[in-house]
Amino acid sequence: MSTTTTVDRAFRAALYDDTDAALDTGASLLAADPSADGELARRGERFVGAAWRRGWQPADVVRIVRRELDDLHVRLVSELILKEAGPRPSPGPRWTAQLEDLDAEPPRVPDRFSYATAVLELYRLLLRLPALEPLDAPGRTAAARQPESRMLTRVRALLAKAEATGFPEEAEALSAKAQELMARHSIDEALLAARAHTEDAPGACRIGVDPPYETAKAVLLDAVAAVNRCRAVWHEPFGFSTVIGFEPDLEAVELLYTSLLVQATAAMTKAEAAQREGGRKRTKTFRQSFVAAYAHRIGDRLRAAAEGQVAGTEGELLPVLAARDVAVADRMERMFPDTVTTRVRGVSDAAGWEQGAAAADRALVGERPRTEERPRLP
Repeated sequence: MSTTTTVDRAFRAALYDDTDAALDTGASLLAADPSADGELARRGERFVGAAWRRGWQPADVVRIVRRELDDLHVRLVSELILKEAGPRPSPGPRWTAQLEDLDAEPPRVPDRFSYATAVLELYRLLLRLPALEPLDAPGRTAAARQPESRMLTRVRALLAKAEATGFPEEAEALSAKAQELMARHSIDEALLAARAHTEDAPGACRIGVDPPYETAKAVLLDAVAAVNRCRAVWHEPFGFSTVIGFEPDLEAVELLYTSLLVQATAAMTKAEAAQREGGRKRTKTFRQSFVAAYAHRIGDRLRAAAEGQVAGTEGELLPVLAARDVAVADRMERMFPDTVTTRVRGVSDAAGWEQGAAAADRALVGERPRTEERPRLP
């Protein structure tokens, strides 16, 4: 029997049937024929390549595998992605970074049957991945990786200090300063492109929104995106949000959202410990309410920092930013013509809400800007 025949028989038995019995049949066929391993891996690389053609990227695939399966499957798919990538040029810097983040350690399995079972479970998932909206704008080529600017280096340093400090007020003040610098950088880039008549178009990236408390985290990402002149669309079943905006703004969103999650978690853990010392044990509801409140209110503080930079610029900036806002809105409408507004659920702990809001508000100085419409609360 040829190796191709073995793989085909295993696929016919297992990939198009969701039952465990079918999976066992396919795994038994593969386990009994070690010579089929090479063909099995080649088929996996084809499944990965098909995912790219359907709009997925390496981080998206790893994320959905981690969400639906387990660590062994993550290692298997990481190995497939790296083999499929091979020596060919990367489509862009984000793609390159995603490949670099993959765990290259080979998966370890106790026996051939377990290995074949895990591979078929992974291939079942890859086979069923739906098409996603392509991230590259029509006619837009991926930019070459540029050396990191001194400003971004400084932003990273500020956010690292914010994550490391044990004082929430200091963390939030450092984050506000980082937002000011990122807003200034975005303004400079927009003016430079306008003065040079550079043809630029909004891009898009996907940012993971992982459990627990995904809704609150998606609201936090939406707030960070809005402040940085981007739009975010949450895909709850896949565990990510798509963020649309110009490249400097997308980079700002990625940096700040990641850092704020770290800071929010640290502040929540500290507040929760104080609650437990007081005899309260509503851990899950406290955490959920804390993150929801933090997300709900953090946009005000970030907006104040960003608006201060816009207010201090020359008059030529407003038409430039207005044109960029229109371009981002147009790109979002073309990518996602049927979006809906979600509702924040599960906010039931008053203490968690109050302390989460306080953690987001501490760094506010001066007059609070008028708040815009927020996601509806229960």
